[in-house]
Amino acid sequence: MTQTPNLADVSAGPADVGHLLVRGQELLIQHSESARLDAELLLAHVLGRPRSYLGAHPEILPEPDAVGRYQDLLRRRAQGEPIAYLTGEREFWSLPLMVNADVLVPRPETELAAERCLALYGPQPAQVVDLGTGSGAIALALASERPAWQVFATDRSGSALQIARANAARLGLEAVRFLQGDWFEPLAANRFHLIVSNPPYIAANDPHLADLRFEPALALTPGATGMEALELILRQAPGHLVPGGWLVLEHGNDQGQKLRSALVAAGYARVRCYADLAGHDRVTEAQWPHG
Repeated sequence: MTQTPNLADVSAGPADVGHLLVRGQELLIQHSESARLDAELLLAHVLGRPRSYLGAHPEILPEPDAVGRYQDLLRRRAQGEPIAYLTGEREFWSLPLMVNADVLVPRPETELAAERCLALYGPQPAQVVDLGTGSGAIALALASERPAWQVFATDRSGSALQIARANAARLGLEAVRFLQGDWFEPLAANRFHLIVSNPPYIAANDPHLADLRFEPALALTPGATGMEALELILRQAPGHLVPGGWLVLEHGNDQGQKLRSALVAAGYARVRCYADLAGHDRVTEAQWPHG
C-alpha cells in the first residue's frame, strides 16, 4: 500500500514560494519520478500563476489558505492521484483539456493516433468518428486541424461526454457531434471515411492497474485478455466504413502482432503498425478494401 508522507510541516520555516517548492519536492520524492515538476505545477495551480512566475518570484509569501490548499494537493499526489485530476487540466495536441475522474487522463502516446488520422486524410471533407472519446482528446485534435471534416465522437459515459462537450465549447470546436452509447451503437447506419479509437486494452489481471486506480476502470480494462474492445471494434467497423475507409486503433505494446493478425483475418488490407516515441508498438491502422 502506498505510504503517505507527513505533510504537517510543509510550511515549516520560511513559507515563501522558493521554500514551499523545496519542501514539496522533498515530500514527493519517494512517490513521483517528477517530484520537482509536480510541486511546481501544484503550487502554480493554487496561486493561479504560470510556472515561470514561481522561478521569477521565489520570495513571494502566499496566503496561509493557499499554503493549506497546496499541502492538501501534495498529500493527494503522494497517494498517487494524477496531476491532471488535481489541477483539472491536461494538454493534448497543444489543446488545454479539462479532465476529472470521469475520464482517462490523455497520454502523449495517444497523439500518435491523431497523427496517423491526419496523415491518412487531407483537408478535403470527410466523415470521421472517435469511439470512446472520453475527454474528447482525439476528436477535438482532429477537428482543430481539419475544419472541413465532420467529426463525431461516442462514449457510453454521460459524465465523460459532459467533459468532452465542455472542452469543445471552451476551444470553439462545437461542430463536433458527441453521442452517448457503446462504440457504434449511437451511429445507426452511418458510414465513415475514418474510424479511430483509443479503447480500453489493459488485461484485468495486469499489475499496472494498481498504479491507475484513480482513473475510470471502464476506460482502462475491457476484460480478461485486454483484447475484447479491440476485437469488437475491428469486427463491427466494416459495417460503418466506406469502401477504402480506414480504421486506426491504439493498443498495448504487446498486442500489435495479435491485432494485425486479427485485422488481416477479418479482411482488412494495408495493415500497418507504428511505434510511439518510446519505441513500443502503439497504433495500428488498416484499410477496408474497395468493393
